[in-house]
Amino acid sequence: MTEEKPKKTFGRKVGCVRCGRKRGIIRRNGMHLCRQCFRDIAPEIGFKKYS
Repeated sequence: MTEEKPKKTFGRKVGCVRCGRKRGIIRRNGMHLCRQCFRDIAPEIGFKKYS
């Protein structure tokens, strides 16, 4: 009698939402970006590089 929930897909199955790359995914805060795309748009999102 339990209804099955749809399985969450994440990691290498889905890939980066910007370019589709499946390696180096940053999922923190629900971003789902590869590390290269994150570096490109991090200042626009509000992240700052220290040191």
